Amino acid sequence: QVHVVESGGRLVQAGGSLRLACAASGRTFNIYTIRWFRQAPGKEREFVAAIRRSDSRPNYADSVKGRFTISRDSTKNTVYLQMSSLKPEDTAVYYCAADAGALYWGQGTQVTVSS
Repeated sequence: QVHVVESGGRLVQAGGSLRLACAASGRTFNIYTIRWFRQAPGKEREFVAAIRRSDSRPNYADSVKGRFTISRDSTKNTVYLQMSSLKPEDTAVYYCAADAGALYWGQGTQVTVSS
C-alpha cells in the first residue's frame, strides 16, 4: 500500500509562483512514477507532469511546459511541482498519483490563481 499527500496549494495572483509537494509513504519502493493531475470546476481531470523514479526523467503537458518544473527528493520520498508564471486557467484542484502497479491518489490541494 502506498499513501500520498499533497500540500502547498493556496490563492496566488496571476504571474506568481507556487510550489506543491507530494509526500509518499508506505511501500514507496514499489513506486515507478509520480504524476500530477489537475481538475478545474466542470472539467475532466487532466495530466500535468510526471517524473520517473529510475532516472528522474520529467514529462509535461504542453499547457505547462516552460512554466512548471517537477522534481523529486528521494531522501524525503517527496515530489515537488514548481509552478511559475501562473495563469487564471491554472486554477484547479491538483492531485498527486503514485504509480506502483496501481495508481494511488492523494486527496488533492486547491490552487486558485486570481487575475
